[in-house]
Amino acid sequence: MAASVDQKLLRSTKFPPEFNKKVDMEKVNLEVIKKWIAGKISDILGNEDDVVTQLCFNLLETTRFPNIKEIQIQLTGFLEKSTAPFCKELWNLCLSAQDNAQGVPKELLEAKKLELYEEMVILQIFCAMPS
Repeated sequence: MAASVDQKLLRSTKFPPEFNKKVDMEKVNLEVIKKWIAGKISDILGNEDDVVTQLCFNLLETTRFPNIKEIQIQLTGFLEKSTAPFCKELWNLCLSAQDNAQGVPKELLEAKKLELYEEMVILQIFCAMPS
């Protein structure tokens, strides 16, 4: 019965156009994506949830070309209204990652560069302070 409900939801849900693009998970650095997933799910739920996080990992890892539409349907009961934005962001990161030679989304690389730059500036300010 659950499968028929999922099929009805797949047909009736409006998905963003990028969900029609395939992602080859062999080109994606899954460890980087998993770290992002764990952090994002914790942010959404307000605490760490290993069950939901592991479910999301499993849904991405079950096939070389996962179906983000099915993943969104599977996660809806857990992430509720945050599911669609989460899946859209996840899919865009995966699409970006498969286009990068290291399999890392450029958005995460840029965020890490900014974080390191900010740490460097703070360290410089701290070191320049008189003792």
